[in-house]
Amino acid sequence: MENKPKVFVTRLIPQVGLQRMRQVAELDVWPEELPPPYETLLERARGKAALLTLVTDRIDARLMEAAGGALKVISQYAVGVDNIDLAEATRRGIPVGHTPGALTEATADFTWALLLAAARRVIEGDRFVRQGRWKTWGPQLLLGVDVHGATLGIVGLGRIGSAVARRARGFAMQVLYHSRTRKEALERELDVQWAPLPELLRRADFVSLHTPLNDETYHLIGEAELALMKPQAILINCARGGVVDPQALYRALKEGRIRAAALDVTEPEPLPPGSPLLELPNLIIAPHIASASRQAREAMARMAAENLIAGLKGERLPHCANPEVYRA
Repeated sequence: MENKPKVFVTRLIPQVGLQRMRQVAELDVWPEELPPPYETLLERARGKAALLTLVTDRIDARLMEAAGGALKVISQYAVGVDNIDLAEATRRGIPVGHTPGALTEATADFTWALLLAAARRVIEGDRFVRQGRWKTWGPQLLLGVDVHGATLGIVGLGRIGSAVARRARGFAMQVLYHSRTRKEALERELDVQWAPLPELLRRADFVSLHTPLNDETYHLIGEAELALMKPQAILINCARGGVVDPQALYRALKEGRIRAAALDVTEPEPLPPGSPLLELPNLIIAPHIASASRQAREAMARMAAENLIAGLKGERLPHCANPEVYRA
């Protein structure tokens, strides 16, 4: 019997994906809650035909070299691939898969969960009750801000940004967006208006970030950008932690230059226990769970498995993050 190709899976993913891959490959699955240390990753990748990776894994030239010539495909269990050296993978002829679309609706839902929780001070209210401080109904107790009729600024009108904009219709919001290029078809479909980033920041009551992390977007929201926002504005980040300068955000929240923020992602991730951000009452922090619905995570597992299997077979990946590899 022909030996199955060997695959290293850097974390336990939903069984629907693992079972599909086991039909065609021999899996080495990292069983721990924390990701494999980089040196362990180097060792376990050696001689493998494929890798199934997460955003917590650094996949660089050294690792690809350690894996050796047997490596045919890297399949990322995520949409973003900023942890992978795409240029190096392309140079080596290795297609990189990812999972666009699978987590769009779940992430958009969670963006709204954060937005509403920050606007109406839900986390503060829960804490207030649990601390035994709720004595009576009060006309000035934990006043928030209205969402309906407000202006929403979306930075990055891709799949997730568009899904967030669709939900804004139910709140009768005016929606501004910023992206490198205008998307006139989406403007008509979603009833949204393009604006330069400084204008969006000045006008928006809520700013929601949905841009990939790259050299252009690293610390896209820093001291100068936060200074443009309204004092009552709220910042939401369900993109990547590095899109926001954490020190600048801390100062803006501490000094009351913006009302609040809600983050699903941070820099670094996770935040260390002594981070000053954790002391802020006007900041909500979730542990990178925007896509954490059972349906979304299982869909991601299926897509990641299909990408990996296609790569093992020498077929074009259904969802390839570096399609230029096929032109090389």
